[in-house]
Amino acid sequence: MGNNQRQHVFIIGSKGLGNYGGYETFVDKLTECHQNNPKIKYHIACKENGSGYMDETKLCDVKQINERQFEYHHADCFKIHIPEKIGAAQAIYYDLAALRWCIAFIKRYHIRHSIIYILACRIGPFMHKYVDQVHKLGGKVFVNPDGHEWMRAKWSKPVRWYWKESEKSMVKRSDLLICDSISIEKYIKKEYGKFNPKTTFIAYGADIKPSILQDGNSKFTGWLNNKELRPRGYYLLVGRFVPENNFETIIREFMKSGSKKDLAIITTKNDAFLNELDKNLKFSKDPRIKFVGTVYDQELLKKIRENAYAYIHGHSVGGTNPSLLEALSSTKLNLLLNVNFNKEVGQDAALYWDKDEGNLSELINNVELMNNNEIEKFGEKAKQRIKDAYSWQLIADKYEEVFGVK
Repeated sequence: MGNNQRQHVFIIGSKGLGNYGGYETFVDKLTECHQNNPKIKYHIACKENGSGYMDETKLCDVKQINERQFEYHHADCFKIHIPEKIGAAQAIYYDLAALRWCIAFIKRYHIRHSIIYILACRIGPFMHKYVDQVHKLGGKVFVNPDGHEWMRAKWSKPVRWYWKESEKSMVKRSDLLICDSISIEKYIKKEYGKFNPKTTFIAYGADIKPSILQDGNSKFTGWLNNKELRPRGYYLLVGRFVPENNFETIIREFMKSGSKKDLAIITTKNDAFLNELDKNLKFSKDPRIKFVGTVYDQELLKKIRENAYAYIHGHSVGGTNPSLLEALSSTKLNLLLNVNFNKEVGQDAALYWDKDEGNLSELINNVELMNNNEIEKFGEKAKQRIKDAYSWQLIADKYEEVFGVK
């Protein structure tokens, strides 16, 4: 097929494909599902350097084109170099440089009806200029607004103001907003109704295939032994180590519970936050609380989820959270913070807690009284929920419709 006989989709905002992260997994799965569709050609921006940079040597079946370009899942992947001295502005620079690359490519190859799909709302103040250029070339700009980045506690007030203004500008300028949560879509329509934004809902995905690792696999048993854990003998918490994921409430409540099991916490490194939590909670004196580092091996992580007694999810900001979908697809019992985002996903396949003192510790005590039959039923419901609403193939099919290649 010629350049203008298929739909060219340029994706900006992911650090690459296949790395540990929501957008990186999304782009990997989307291109995988569509790799044999001759009607669509993906062009994916990747970080050449800096945090979370793209290392394509870790992927299978990569075709190297040159130092800054490679092909994977039949997608054209291009690397963007980022000046490392610009600090927090790296993400903004990365998106803008990738956007300029896409526009130059569209011009060079005379591509009509292109779609540029921007993940997250980081470059709002610059959107007007670039959207005009894309429109003049016959293309459209789609945006995934992600969660409420401006609400995250890690940002200072000026940075939060920037994220909110950027979100507003991107909602105003985009041709379509693809929301991965019904709650986010409702928020966009209510908050920015005066712009009459065109929106659609397509969730994030997951799969329900069990881990390829067997129970006795040395990688899994070695990890358990190293962390002094036993199968079904731990609760699991997975997520970025930031305040809005409610680590403090979860640890405090677990310490209050009568559980004899451990709380295994898989998270990113943040020594300042860790020290602050220990100062407030004295969790280091409770041998059940175990920070076990990060796990980037997806099959091992899936095996760890499958063998958890229960998964505890405290995310309070954002849309459809990848770690929640992965937990529902792998862990039988899921204890979720009672907010719209999480209830929308878990429905009756999970149990819920709030931040009131004693609420989560009571739930932990209660689930330990559940029999195997009850636990199995929750596991079946959770997998069915993923199968019905969040399978990657289902998500990919919906994107085909939105991109006009169904």
